Amino acid sequence: MHIKSEFGKLYLIPVTLGDTPPLEVMPGMIQNIIETIDQYVVENEKTARRFIKQICPKKPQPLLKLHALNKHTDPTEIPNFLDACLSGTSMGLMSEAGVPGVADPGAEVVRIAHEKGIQVVPLVGPSSILMAMMSSGMNGQNFAFTGYLPIDQKEKRNELKRLERLSKDYNQAQLFIETPYRNNKMLDELCNTLNRNTRLCIACDITLSTEFIVTKPISVWKSNKPDLHKRPALFIIQH
Repeated sequence: MHIKSEFGKLYLIPVTLGDTPPLEVMPGMIQNIIETIDQYVVENEKTARRFIKQICPKKPQPLLKLHALNKHTDPTEIPNFLDACLSGTSMGLMSEAGVPGVADPGAEVVRIAHEKGIQVVPLVGPSSILMAMMSSGMNGQNFAFTGYLPIDQKEKRNELKRLERLSKDYNQAQLFIETPYRNNKMLDELCNTLNRNTRLCIACDITLSTEFIVTKPISVWKSNKPDLHKRPALFIIQH
């Protein structure tokens, strides 16, 4: 389907990964776009309003119209979120943190926008997945992001071994995440399950003052584990 010029655009607006001042980690054009947009699809209305106020403090909050997109959203309502674009008004799409559409429910809105012929405009900003990969020292030409691994311990161990085999057989870095309060248990599982020579990158608190990004073999991590409790982190392995 061709993009229709009479439609408004859907801007994919990045959000900070923590309490870092927005304009320290993203270009000023983000501020310019937000100043012109009053309608948004957001993962979390409270954090979205706070971000908009941070980056555009003079923007009147009562004028904002926000559509919440999360696990509680009725899927049949999502196509209607883009009605403003169909009427010629541009909209913004925001994740709770980082870039929308990547490890984020906003991907469904982007899919519908393409189907309806709405122009999708991605904006530059912090992506924890790409920033972790950039700084890991692992294969940036062949990598895969799995998301969350199984909660069951046996299934998790089997999945870790499968990812480790993939990394070796295809020279492919494997990225995944864990719920922050389970990070320390995940690190224990990695140390107990993987080959001692497999490299592990822990990328934690990216762009924050407490940022920690280190790659070492499992054999080294076993005797020197950082405290990752409740800290947003990505794990990357490659054998």
